[in-house]
Amino acid sequence: MSPDLLNGRYLESPRGDHVDVYTDEHGQQVRVPDPYRWLEDPDSPQTRAWVAAQNAVTDVVLDALPARTRYRERLTELWNYAREGVPWRRGARYFRSFNPGLLNQPLLEVAESPRGPWRTLLDPNTLSEDGTASLLSASVSRDGARVAYGVQQGGSDWITWHVRDVVSGEDDPHAVEWSKFSGATWSPDGLGFYYGAYDAPPEGAALTGANRNYRLMFHAVGTPQAQDQLIIARPDEPDWRFSAGVTEDGEYLLVVVSRGTEPKNLLWVRPLASGGPFTELVPDFRAAYDVVGNDGPTLYVRTDEDAPRGRVLAWNVATGERYEVIPEGQDALEAVHAVPEGLLSLTLRDASHRLTRHDRSGAVIGEVALPGLGSVTELNARQDDPEVFLGFTSFLSPGTAYCLRPDGDLEALSTPTIEFDASAYEVTQEFATSKDGTRIPMFIVARRGLARNGQNATLLYGYGGFTVSLTPSFSVGRLAWLERGGVAVVANLRGGSEYGEDWHLAGTLERKQNVFDDFIACAEHLISTGITSSVHLGIQGGSNGGLLVGAAMTQRPELFGAVIAQVGVMDMLRYQHFTIGWAWASDYGRSDDPEMFRTLLAYSPLHNLREGTAYPATLVTTGDHDDRVVPAHSYKFAAQLQRDQAGTEPVLIRIETRGGHGAGKPTSLVIAEAADIWAFLDARLRTAPTG
Repeated sequence: MSPDLLNGRYLESPRGDHVDVYTDEHGQQVRVPDPYRWLEDPDSPQTRAWVAAQNAVTDVVLDALPARTRYRERLTELWNYAREGVPWRRGARYFRSFNPGLLNQPLLEVAESPRGPWRTLLDPNTLSEDGTASLLSASVSRDGARVAYGVQQGGSDWITWHVRDVVSGEDDPHAVEWSKFSGATWSPDGLGFYYGAYDAPPEGAALTGANRNYRLMFHAVGTPQAQDQLIIARPDEPDWRFSAGVTEDGEYLLVVVSRGTEPKNLLWVRPLASGGPFTELVPDFRAAYDVVGNDGPTLYVRTDEDAPRGRVLAWNVATGERYEVIPEGQDALEAVHAVPEGLLSLTLRDASHRLTRHDRSGAVIGEVALPGLGSVTELNARQDDPEVFLGFTSFLSPGTAYCLRPDGDLEALSTPTIEFDASAYEVTQEFATSKDGTRIPMFIVARRGLARNGQNATLLYGYGGFTVSLTPSFSVGRLAWLERGGVAVVANLRGGSEYGEDWHLAGTLERKQNVFDDFIACAEHLISTGITSSVHLGIQGGSNGGLLVGAAMTQRPELFGAVIAQVGVMDMLRYQHFTIGWAWASDYGRSDDPEMFRTLLAYSPLHNLREGTAYPATLVTTGDHDDRVVPAHSYKFAAQLQRDQAGTEPVLIRIETRGGHGAGKPTSLVIAEAADIWAFLDARLRTAPTG
């Protein structure tokens, strides 16, 4: 295969003469060319032709890789195991998700016992021919009689809500459309639910238009959406978003008001019976507040107010009196749940979970013995229900559903069986030292007795943003990589919340470079300790993690042998103009802010590619229906990288049609994409490239 085909040089992407003008902190105007602006229109004939041509080349290259078929076959075998979701109870019924193996979408099941027998309530695989319609969320009324289920099409974030009768299996004919970033919160009487929505977008703008002016609505079952009740709209605050909750005693309606992705919110409360004005319990965006339970007018609130690692307050909505229940500790407080005996707190210690039982005063009853170093993936608990269900997983064990017994012991409800010998592998945790001296943890998953000879094909994964903590997680795709001798590494970078809000803030705005420095430090640690070397080291990240690997490869192209950049935010000067992109400014800042323009320009992956540079082998992936990080980010980055690549390493872009940001992707497409990624890495990292 010729080098020209591998690096895609013959695919000339037309360049326009568009130039944007920005203002920097000194008031100087700065001209920034944007030659691939035309790729921002996903539906133009020119863009569609470009997508088809790029996919054709990519498929030819990937199909020539001998490992592609092997990975596809092995991943299909590994994925074919029963995945039983964590149950939850409403009324006298229990609900869960279930995939017997290779279904594109998991089923929604119902039973009279958490141990079954289960029957299918909803099969999302019947909602589309290609499996790209997915069940985003299912919310069951308190009596267990109805389920509101949200459907997404083709990977888009837009949600259509339907209501199904649990006994008859019949759907109400009235659907609720143009909902987004919302759940469904049932009223205590089960006659309707609260949801969030935007106005219907203009024709042709559903996947690219900016999302503003959110509304909180109430839908009465059996009535058309046009009759839905408006609960809150604030056209004077177009960036506010509203989510509703109802206390478990049915007494109070809670509204959380958020602004973009900033982890701070307002908290409004009103008695459900009165329907009067809201009490603005938290009237300004000073911290995060999450109501976890209540005793009458006393709310239990998890917050980071004056406690960056988190604490719990008791707050009387009638008197305003408040006092501390669980003080800030050494570990980051990730979640709290009210149960009959008191509270359950979920904390992070060096990026893995601890679960602790407290009485209602906050005193510690004891720590729950979790199965090992891993993550609690889901915790379903109610303050009036003694049954508590949770999911637990680790790097080497698939997600397992448990019942937490009153004595604090865990009882497994399922035992996943997968054809993989986990005993041959181990997980260790090491710490790199970042540029400013900060210790950065990372998990290393590898075969036992790994030879530290610098020759191991290694994939380093990271994210580093928006308070997302990368705790141990199970990945079927990763198993196939491990079986072939690969090493998998997950880095816990600043920008996440592994150590609380201070850790998050240290990776935002003008401090964003810390995240890239942390990631580069982890790569250098893997090399200096003999786990791998540059030619055998690959990096991977998606969304904000795509930005991460894009910045890392443009700042240190010689450090890596391969790059997987998935649905990345690559144009830091224009991200805010599309769909929900404006909401990310709390982490990034905006290019129309003169104080932030230079910071963004300094690391924006698209704007830091340099002609004549030898870049590592790169596979960019995106979906043409991604309406969160629009595909133009990946399109423009790939076009520019293909033009600038001076080395012989391939630069490819893989574009999923009828695919979005990742949520709800059918199993068949997940396997196909994973096989392509691992085959690409296998080919680039197992043998040092020549030429």
